[in-house]
Amino acid sequence: MLLIEIVPDKCDFCGCCVGVCPEDAIELKEAEIKIIEDRCTNCSKCVWSCPIEVLKFNKEKAKEGKDDTK
Repeated sequence: MLLIEIVPDKCDFCGCCVGVCPEDAIELKEAEIKIIEDRCTNCSKCVWSCPIEVLKFNKEKAKEGKDDTK
């Protein structure tokens, strides 16, 4: 389950997130940012590296995912 969310209109395509992603799960193409869900491990390194908070960790979705495993 992908827990990283994108605020696409905010992105200035600096590439900070791409550089820190250990799974190469972020693509910046033609003025679009995309997370490749099957590669993303939700480590949130991209979230912490983004200087303008384009990427956000969805805590509510994470909590829901934990509740589903009971």
